[in-house]
Amino acid sequence: MTETPPISNKTAVAPPARPTRSLLDDPNVLGWGSIVLALLIWELVAWLSGVSALYLPRPSQIVVALITMFGSGGLVVDLAVTLWRIFAGFALALVLGTLLGLWISTSFRTRAVADMFIAALYPLPKVTLIPLLIIWLGTGGPFMLTISFLGAIFPIVINTVLGVSQCDPGLVLAARDLGANRQQIMRRVLLPSAIPSIFAGMRLGLGVSIILVVAAEMVVGKTGLGARLYLAGQILETEQVFAVLIVLAALGIVVTKLQDAVDASLSNWRTD
Repeated sequence: MTETPPISNKTAVAPPARPTRSLLDDPNVLGWGSIVLALLIWELVAWLSGVSALYLPRPSQIVVALITMFGSGGLVVDLAVTLWRIFAGFALALVLGTLLGLWISTSFRTRAVADMFIAALYPLPKVTLIPLLIIWLGTGGPFMLTISFLGAIFPIVINTVLGVSQCDPGLVLAARDLGANRQQIMRRVLLPSAIPSIFAGMRLGLGVSIILVVAAEMVVGKTGLGARLYLAGQILETEQVFAVLIVLAALGIVVTKLQDAVDASLSNWRTD
C-alpha cells in the first residue's frame, strides 16, 4: 500500500483575496455624490437653455439668495420659530403618546374604547383640521403646537401598542414571579421591549409634524419657514422659494441622519 506523503508545514494555504473597495462602494459617497451631480446637471441645463430665473433659477443663484437671506438674519429667525413649533409639539406627543400607548396595551377595556377613536381619527387628514383649530385656538402659538402634536401623536400611540403587544410573555411572567408590581412591569419590561417600535413611531410622527407645521405657517403664519415660502411665492422671488425649500430639505436630511444614529445606538444597547 502506498502511504500519503505528509503535508509539509511550509505549505501554507493562501488566504482568500479581499475584494477591493472603491469610492463607489461607500454609501456616503454615492448619496452626496448623486446630489452634487444633480446640481451640476441642473446648473448646466439652466445655463445652456437660457431659461428665465423667474421659472427655474440656477443653483448658483439660489445659493446667493440663501446667503443673503441668512446674512439679513430673517431666515435664521424663521428657522428657529419653525423648529420650536415642530419639536415642542412633538415632545408633548412623545410623552403623552408613549404613556397612552402603554395604558391602552395593558387595559382591555381601554383598548376596546381607544380602537374605535383611533380607527376614526387616524386616517383623517390632519390638514383638514386647520380651519377648526383656527376657530378654537386662533392663529398663535397654541394652534401651531396643537397641529404639530396631532401630527405625531397617532403614530407614536399605535407603534407603542404594537411594541408592547410583541413583548415576550415569559418576561412578564418572570417579573411577576420575582414580585414586580404593575408599574415595575410596565417600566422595566414592557417599555424597554417596545423601544424599537416607539422609535419607529417617532420617525413617522416627526415627519408628519414637519409637514403640518409648514403647511399651517403657509396658511396663517406671519413668521416661520412656511410663511416666508408663501410670501416669496406671492412676490415672485423664485430664488427665495428654492432657498427655503433647500433649508427644508437640509432639515429633513439632518433629522433623518440623527434618527439613524439614535436607532443604531439603541440597537447596540439592546444587543449589549
